[in-house]
Amino acid sequence: MNLNDLSKISDHFPTTEKMPVLFLGHGSPMNAIEENIFVQGFRNISKEIPKPNAIICISAHWFTNGTFVTAMQLPKTIHDFYGFPKALFDVQYPANGSPELAKETIELLAPIAEEDHSWGLDHGAWSVLRHLYPDADIPVIQLSIDYTKPPEYHFDLAKKLSKLREKGILIIGSGNIVHNLRLIDWKNIDTVGAGWDWAIEAREKTNNWILDGDFQKLIDYQKQGTFLQYAVPTPDHFLPMIYNLGLKEKSEELSLFNDSLIGGSLSMTSIKIG
Repeated sequence: MNLNDLSKISDHFPTTEKMPVLFLGHGSPMNAIEENIFVQGFRNISKEIPKPNAIICISAHWFTNGTFVTAMQLPKTIHDFYGFPKALFDVQYPANGSPELAKETIELLAPIAEEDHSWGLDHGAWSVLRHLYPDADIPVIQLSIDYTKPPEYHFDLAKKLSKLREKGILIIGSGNIVHNLRLIDWKNIDTVGAGWDWAIEAREKTNNWILDGDFQKLIDYQKQGTFLQYAVPTPDHFLPMIYNLGLKEKSEELSLFNDSLIGGSLSMTSIKIG
């Protein structure tokens, strides 16, 4: 990135306190309208950090061939699920987009990112943002995840966005570290702390690697054993965390919150960096 890039960013988002980075375990879409310890955790974390100028969300639910950035002024609220109560489909999150931030993000990621005008805000974004910022008064854009690329690629790509943190931009990854819907324990679907043996092992080991800064093991998660193969059967919910870890600087503190298993095969573990 050159000095011209920095000046463009400064024009729209003046230099401010460096923003932290969040990974949010978003869990069931019902967390958008239910009251539980996890949504309390989302609300609490928003009180611990400065109010951002804008937000970039990297959601597990925008998995694409290529890298795209939402660039519309008024992103729609996408209800990308089925089988849930009407009350959930009635939820709207009317945050503005930011074509300016989209353009600057694309420039920082050049030459691989493109504008998108058809997506919007999927539930990986709005189901958590409505608890962090219920007034929807902060512009939000989404960055898609290129499913053709390996974890190392995403870890390195995230680093190109680091300067945005100095402009008050909050970068959020939204997914779940342990996420296997096929192996949900339906008898304990709402039981906080309930986990199959492999899920318990996955939570313990990934937490240790995160806290110890041993990110390479997380990048190479497919090589770590059966427990992670069960925990991460597909990469979509895991890769948003890899983006967040890629943004961590060596001197920054890292902490966990909402750190519980639920329903046997899901973890709500969330991360704050900085």
